[in-house]
Amino acid sequence: MHSLQLRNDTILEIGTFLVRRWSGKEKITLNIKDQKEIQTKLRENKVTIFPLDKYQGTDFQKYRQLRTALWYESMRIRHSSKILSNDHAFGFILNTLEARRIETIGRKYWQGMDEEIIFNYGFAWLYRPLLNSLYGHSRIVEGFAQYFLLGDIKGEVSTGVFEKIQKATKIANDAVKEAVEEEHGTDWLEKKVAEIIKVLEIDPLLTIPVSMPKISSGIAMSEQEFMRTLNKISKYRESDFGKLDSTKITDGKQIFDEFKVLLDETKRNENRGLTTDVTGISIPALTNVDETRIYDADLINNLKAKFKEWKSGWKEQHVVTGDEFDQETYMEGHKPFITDKKIAIKTRIFILLDHSSSIAEQEIQYKKATLALCEVLGFLKVQFSVYAFNTEQKQVTCWLIKPENLQWNNTAAKRLAQIKANGSTPLAEVYNLLLPTIRSKKPDIFLTLTDGEPSDPDAVRSVMIDFKMLGTKMVAIGVGPDTGYSITIANNLRRLGYERTLAVSRLNDIPKRVLNLLGTD
Repeated sequence: MHSLQLRNDTILEIGTFLVRRWSGKEKITLNIKDQKEIQTKLRENKVTIFPLDKYQGTDFQKYRQLRTALWYESMRIRHSSKILSNDHAFGFILNTLEARRIETIGRKYWQGMDEEIIFNYGFAWLYRPLLNSLYGHSRIVEGFAQYFLLGDIKGEVSTGVFEKIQKATKIANDAVKEAVEEEHGTDWLEKKVAEIIKVLEIDPLLTIPVSMPKISSGIAMSEQEFMRTLNKISKYRESDFGKLDSTKITDGKQIFDEFKVLLDETKRNENRGLTTDVTGISIPALTNVDETRIYDADLINNLKAKFKEWKSGWKEQHVVTGDEFDQETYMEGHKPFITDKKIAIKTRIFILLDHSSSIAEQEIQYKKATLALCEVLGFLKVQFSVYAFNTEQKQVTCWLIKPENLQWNNTAAKRLAQIKANGSTPLAEVYNLLLPTIRSKKPDIFLTLTDGEPSDPDAVRSVMIDFKMLGTKMVAIGVGPDTGYSITIANNLRRLGYERTLAVSRLNDIPKRVLNLLGTD
């Protein structure tokens, strides 16, 4: 019924908004990563979630589960002083108690979450493992978590083990109740974990298998089974939530209105402002591809830090004479005076990415480097456009990734992520396709990133003359697996008529080499 899908960029946008609103902290960042569980790092102000497709159910049901998961993480950010690892019994039990404590506190001022919490518990029951499938004492800990959170256990345990689970659950419920009523925090609740561990007779460092949607059995519940589960959980939590209508919970009409707006906005913005009338140039049809796999946050942040002076418009440099003396620099034997130099980036750059089959082995790293370049160009407010070429169904295709008039964003990154490395290197044919666009836009620099020689060198030399007559500086970067090979590629490219060629053997060096081309006079 809900067949349209939210893209990762849309999820990050709305998710970041919700987490900041719910937690009350504007510096929180949200990331999507293919991992075993949702993680919140309090000191780093960062929440990391896994992709939406790891959940079970329809797209709308997946969105509701993700939304509720983000609410819980927001409440942890707001009310927890620490979050331990779920990998060992002590941390797992503390986080389980904290989930109930911050849920109880959060519900007092986010009352509209009641139906979503119960709905989420319905799917949580699906994701929890059968106790019969677990071995050793981890079965006892999982049984405690199920009974404490959901009011029942999946599978069977011995009478003695069940009595331990019931006793530990009583201690946990009393501890959470007292923590809420007396306004005790995480540290106080942590002291109660030792009592629960003692009752369960387990090692606090016992390894606990993670029970998340990603590793669930994938067996979907029927609508009738899901309703029975909701009724059971609603009954168990009736003393906290009061009576709730399971049908109303299942429908989620209030959240569906929000979901529908997001879908409509996603569809409307997908290719807004992105058109091409040139035959042979195509726009990638956006899919729910995960662009985060080509997103290297460390590389991007390091580059932004390195070139942040360019963004400010001033660059600090050391000179022989000046007004401000730097003693440390003088002691190191360098130019001792500091001055600020006015800089400006007025260069308009047109980037063409070679996606022939020869880059297949390094495709992900190649895309990470080019995405980082685009992120920093956007950060510096440089005017740039990005195209890529490959072979689709034996036909050379030039793909529009980002036009000059639109900002770089996750949608552009998604287009880049889905271009496959395939085919030969027909540069002359691609250049002829792009010639009308270059003639119209007249960029200052036309940069080609390639890792091989073109199929027809003479044809490239011929078309190069046309580009130079337009006043566009033709630059190429030869990408090779090692220094020697990349220099060879660059030298071969120079013979084709490029005004400047560069050699790169480390893909992460591509952004810095390109940025240094822009000129700062």
